[in-house]
Amino acid sequence: MENKFFIDSEHLSESALNKKHLLETDPSSRTNHMEYMSGMEEIKSDIRDKVIGHMESYDYSKYTAKDVRAALDHEGCSIDDFKALLSPAAEPFIEELAQKARLITSRHFGNTVYLFTPLYIANYCENYCVYCGFNCYNHINRMKLSHEQIEHEMQVIANSGMEEILILTGESRFKSNLEYIGDACRLARKYFRMVGLEIYPVNTEEYRYLHECGADYVTVFQETYDKDKYETLHLLGHKRVYPYRFDAQERALMGGMRGVAFSALLGLSDFRSDALATALHVYYLQKKYPHAEMSLSCPRLRPIINNDKINPLDVHEKQLCQIICAYRIFLPFAGITVSSRESAEFRNGIVKIAATKISAGVSTGIGDHEYKYNGKDNGETHGDEQFEIDDNRNLDKMYEDISNEGLQPVLNDYLYL
Repeated sequence: MENKFFIDSEHLSESALNKKHLLETDPSSRTNHMEYMSGMEEIKSDIRDKVIGHMESYDYSKYTAKDVRAALDHEGCSIDDFKALLSPAAEPFIEELAQKARLITSRHFGNTVYLFTPLYIANYCENYCVYCGFNCYNHINRMKLSHEQIEHEMQVIANSGMEEILILTGESRFKSNLEYIGDACRLARKYFRMVGLEIYPVNTEEYRYLHECGADYVTVFQETYDKDKYETLHLLGHKRVYPYRFDAQERALMGGMRGVAFSALLGLSDFRSDALATALHVYYLQKKYPHAEMSLSCPRLRPIINNDKINPLDVHEKQLCQIICAYRIFLPFAGITVSSRESAEFRNGIVKIAATKISAGVSTGIGDHEYKYNGKDNGETHGDEQFEIDDNRNLDKMYEDISNEGLQPVLNDYLYL
């Protein structure tokens, strides 16, 4: 079976190279990023219009220290208060933001920190996203784990004591079809109490199928909520369709998923506007689906192959801390995940303030957990990683460090009856 989006990056033909150049240099050669492709479900929802309306009208330069002080003094946090807390005017108040965020976190989550690990089972991708290590034109070592290899990776991870896993693939329906992912979910349910998915967006009934296979929650990165910037970064493939990706979490909830997670990749566009849109996406969906568990991730752009093409916008640790604290104040009940993209020092600090979940024993490569966890090289080829991580601590070390901070590491708090 052929797939018009799948490209063999190891053997790029002259015509493929010519198409790549055309996509990069001639916007008219690209499909309309706001139009749905064949087979994509379009749902009736007004949430996108609300989120984008706020983002496009957000002028953070107008906020003053007086606005920030008022926002901090309020018992609750309105949308306008949240906008003030994200603004540059709030930077001198970072200590007060942290103090308020810490109190709110303690009130709703106690002193607990949840732990999980990701498992990449394939890195084939049909999208041309210029910032991503997996993009279809990158010459990297591609790999898709077999059923047996997936189970072995899961056994290695489970033997470390981990009880929650996040299954990831590159975005290729051709190489990682729904049945393949469903089989991985069934395997994961044998070894883990909580199973998450970070895959290409699918339709409502497909999410229902994956939930029936054992998936509990779905994570989707919008990458950037700026429609114009999104168009220049996603040049080919199903990921190019902005509205279909935006509505993925709602389709997942309609399909029965217990929870959904959201994120912008900070640094691709204006990080304050992207942070605003991410939180409002959570806010409006929470109002519509009050039973659902909502969480946010806060990743910054990390070094990957071809990173020089996008002129990434720096987001410094102090600014990242401001965003996370503002998230907590605005969304008291939402989970906040800080990934291994960040340093151990930063993660040790932010879990005492606002973050509630962190990854441990992380690899963004394919099929290398035996080596990473046990130092054993099985002699098999491994698939290349999606991006570089900063915090390489394993579960035991992470557990120890969190405990030493006076916090309680939690591997799982769900009972299945």
